[in-house]
Amino acid sequence: MSHTSLPPLPSSDRVDVAARLRDALLGASFTADGMLDLLGAPAYAALARSETVPALRATRGDTPLETLVRLFLLQQPVPHARVADVLPVEDCLRSGWLTRVGGDELTATVDVRPYGGPAGEDWFIVSDLGCAVGGAGGIGSREEGVVLGVGGASTTLAGITVREPVAAALDLGTGSGIQALHAAQHATRVTATDLNPRALHITALTLALSGAPAADLREGSLFEPVADDETYDLIVSNPPFVISPDARLTYRDGGMSGDDLCRTLVQQAGDRLNEGGYAQFLANWQHVEGEDWQDRLRSWVPRGCDAWIVQREVQDITQYAELWLRDAGDHRSDPAEYQARYDAWLDEFEARKVKAVGFGWITLRRTAAAEPSITVEEWPHPVEQPLGDTVRAHFARVDFLRASDDAALLAGHFRLTAEVVQEQVGLPGAEDPEHVVLRQNRGMRRATKVDTVGAGFAGVCDGTLSAGRILDAIAQLVGEDPVLLRDRTPGQIRLLVEQGFLEPAE
Repeated sequence: MSHTSLPPLPSSDRVDVAARLRDALLGASFTADGMLDLLGAPAYAALARSETVPALRATRGDTPLETLVRLFLLQQPVPHARVADVLPVEDCLRSGWLTRVGGDELTATVDVRPYGGPAGEDWFIVSDLGCAVGGAGGIGSREEGVVLGVGGASTTLAGITVREPVAAALDLGTGSGIQALHAAQHATRVTATDLNPRALHITALTLALSGAPAADLREGSLFEPVADDETYDLIVSNPPFVISPDARLTYRDGGMSGDDLCRTLVQQAGDRLNEGGYAQFLANWQHVEGEDWQDRLRSWVPRGCDAWIVQREVQDITQYAELWLRDAGDHRSDPAEYQARYDAWLDEFEARKVKAVGFGWITLRRTAAAEPSITVEEWPHPVEQPLGDTVRAHFARVDFLRASDDAALLAGHFRLTAEVVQEQVGLPGAEDPEHVVLRQNRGMRRATKVDTVGAGFAGVCDGTLSAGRILDAIAQLVGEDPVLLRDRTPGQIRLLVEQGFLEPAE
């Protein structure tokens, strides 16, 4: 892999310099909150669209924070004297964080973006110049080995990851180290791998500048850097999942045929998980003519693993090709070259009979159950991040339902989960609603239609009475045979538990 046109990176060995730089950044309030206060919401939001003019206008003063925003986020040259008032300049020059330009000005050699941790930590994500989402240039580099910063995909994965104390975590395809940084907060040992050695270097910088423990950094593709006998309690990956006709950009293109990279990643993860361990990925998958996309994904799940797969978005092949051609800046190239690349994408899809591409989340959990549970669903609606606890609760419900037959459900005690509301749908003035909808205001924010018995049952569940006792009382109220009601209701109870509207009270 060639990186001849990419600038040299700061030294990853000078942890002492990174610590002094971190202290200086924090001392000047170069944090996510500090930037928002300085720039204001409109300019801050514009940065996420790679529009820098509002931020440039907001940093025309000479305060330490304005100096740092111009230097590290906007990649503007700043007079040496101004930088020296804020940073340990000579240390930063010697270790490569800064470089001299012109007569007496300095520029940054990497993007440094303030990033707020889940518990209010002040972290910093390092990436290549112009490649931090919200950085000066935005994404659009054609350089093969460029390393990106924080983006929507990386924050999505961080938000859905189950956070609990673990002995060993693996960040596969670490990029700029965002997932490794999160994992370092609850894992005793973090291993981070990447095919791109530049990414490993930048991950070391991200961890050091954020004050996090160093990770075990290994170069290689997929699970190649991991020994056959190494297993983990948590595996996370935001892989290069883009389905493209070539492997032009290491940070995004899978380099395998179709969605084979994502399939291989999922299938090989099972043997790397400890009992009860989670593997969580973002992925793209093909919708192939004549094939059920859900069946395609079920075939990926390795033996001995429960799975929860959520499709969040689907794009037809033209939308998909246009999205990633723009990502690489191809729309700004020669029109004939752009058309040729566009044709190549469509040729590739048509040859494989791909009609659309799905995007979503895949979570595996290693289980000893005789019959693993595989849930594949489409949920394009808004959710409330972080979802790590929601993911963990999903698999806890899987365990409960797997161990509970209908008799056990009727004997069980349940509670309505927090912030569930009931909506009645029907014509104005009608005596009875056409149907009743239960809706969650947290987590996945699901909605499910229930009959009047289901609504009444859910409303009474406070953990006091067993499900059977509640149904007997409802039967008496509506004049129905309690035995028949007990026979036909467990399926509805099971669905309400499965979707998280009810939880066992024990």
